[in-house]
Amino acid sequence: MSHETEKRNVQKHPIIPKPREKRAYYTAYIFIVLCVLALCLLKVSWDHATETFIFYFTALQIGPLFRGICNFVEELWHVESRHRSSHWRALKACLSPSLCQHPLLLVVCVCTDMVLCGKNWLPLFHKLTLIGLCELLNFAFGFQSTSAVEMSEICEKNNRNVAHGLAWAYYVGYLKFVLPRLKDLIREFNKANNDLLKCKETWKLHILIPLSCEIHDDLKKADSNIQYCKDLPALQSDRAGTKGRVYKQSVYEIWSEDKKVNYCVVEYATPLQSLYAMSQDESAAFSRQDRLEQAQLFCRTLGEILERSKECAGCYRLIVYEESGDSDSHFLSKEILQHIRQQHLEEYTVCERNQQPSTFLSMTPDILISDSELPRSLRSDGF
Repeated sequence: MSHETEKRNVQKHPIIPKPREKRAYYTAYIFIVLCVLALCLLKVSWDHATETFIFYFTALQIGPLFRGICNFVEELWHVESRHRSSHWRALKACLSPSLCQHPLLLVVCVCTDMVLCGKNWLPLFHKLTLIGLCELLNFAFGFQSTSAVEMSEICEKNNRNVAHGLAWAYYVGYLKFVLPRLKDLIREFNKANNDLLKCKETWKLHILIPLSCEIHDDLKKADSNIQYCKDLPALQSDRAGTKGRVYKQSVYEIWSEDKKVNYCVVEYATPLQSLYAMSQDESAAFSRQDRLEQAQLFCRTLGEILERSKECAGCYRLIVYEESGDSDSHFLSKEILQHIRQQHLEEYTVCERNQQPSTFLSMTPDILISDSELPRSLRSDGF
């Protein structure tokens, strides 16, 4: 099968979300420029614009300050359990990041407002009181809330997703221990099983990641073309107080439609079971949409972790997929076989890429021997 034909046969895989960039901020910068241009075209008084600008920034700082004070009153009851008996730590946790990083901004804004108002501070006090009242009403009745996109971005930037913790636990607690030893286990397995796993390109742990998070304990139930064969030699280690904890992986037969068999090491990503169980438990308040989003983020996070891991390089293959809606009973085996073919193709491409082009220095020199006893020139032009 040619390289182009193989590429055409590759099915489209599920799209994994990429990290968010700064397009929203760039859009905000564009609107800032448009607003400034609009003010110039409308010939707004710059004194009035400056006064309004300073007053609005004051309002932006007073609102979070009032909300922080209200939250601090609640946190006073949890200083010991949540903040290590530190009132200062509790106060910093209640205030917004802008107030913690730029505390002088509020002072400067208030002082500037007082200077602009001159000696008549009463109107300024009335305005600030009304602003505080509005912010407290928003806080008390929940009129202002963070959007789902903003919450997702905050969680992703601060690594607070469920998927992030599951991916790191899966890597640190299992993959980091198993993958660096996998090829040695396969060599040992081949010695005892007549080189069953012949193709070194597929000497990897094929990790199945269904975005639905539905995992079968027996792969045969998911696809009858996947048959259990044997186990690799077990690894043992004392972990978390358990003596001789056993880790082992299974070798499976993957049958194609034309009854050809391939052997490879396959297993599900077990943390997906936790995501599925959370979506089935009402107390977790975890919807199917949340499960799908977290499964996608789990895949992305796990891929990023493994790419940075030198000891795990070349020892794994992530197979991310969504079950097809056409109820194909052999969808999973076809997906695994597709990845096996891709690994063969990638290996062939790498070999071709690494093959150096022949040059004058790399060619084996030919010895030119004259058929005459007299000396002859080696030049082809006869001179």
